[in-house]
Amino acid sequence: MIRTAPEGRWFIAGSWAIALALGFAAWRSEVLAWRVGAVCWLAASVWVVAFFRDPARPWTRDDRLVVAPADGKVVGIVEIDEPTFFCDRAVRISIFMNVFNCHVNRYPTDGTVAFREYHPGRFGHAAGEKASLSNEQASLGLTTSHGKVLVRQIAGLIARRIVTDHRVGMRALQAERLGMIRFGSRVDLFLPLGTSVRARVGDTTQAGVTVVAAWS
Repeated sequence: MIRTAPEGRWFIAGSWAIALALGFAAWRSEVLAWRVGAVCWLAASVWVVAFFRDPARPWTRDDRLVVAPADGKVVGIVEIDEPTFFCDRAVRISIFMNVFNCHVNRYPTDGTVAFREYHPGRFGHAAGEKASLSNEQASLGLTTSHGKVLVRQIAGLIARRIVTDHRVGMRALQAERLGMIRFGSRVDLFLPLGTSVRARVGDTTQAGVTVVAAWS
């Protein structure tokens, strides 16, 4: 049985209710359009279930390693100013999630939530550099034994809801669920300068599993 994120259960129920109604209408009718519509909606309903999947990710935590916060593709690794939580320069690893990726985000390392900020904005293409400044986003900063770590969830073209689970002061565990973004987006991971980055642009990542960096 596929485990799904709670944020998607109403979407799943609604899509399958419509699929059943269309299927019944297609069965009762000889009109080809009803049958085509029923098949297309059935495919969409299967995709909705797949989109909101929340697979178990068994992982033996290692304090020396940093794992990916999102499923997707690494689209950028840069050194950049981060003024909100680091208040200094940091290494940013950007992971773009398309509509076929699992959208549950996970903590890259153990730590304590020390910073949380929501920034309203636009819904532009999440893979572009402008998305870092103009798109809707939510940031979650951790204090760890190795320094600060920041995860930033950035909405995309059709994303309309960012979910972030933990509050300031709560303890977070590596690979534990952080939240999710609905329908296409990007996650940026900020690490202190000097962290050994193992990810490369173009790499495919799995949240909570793929090692993207190691503490020096």
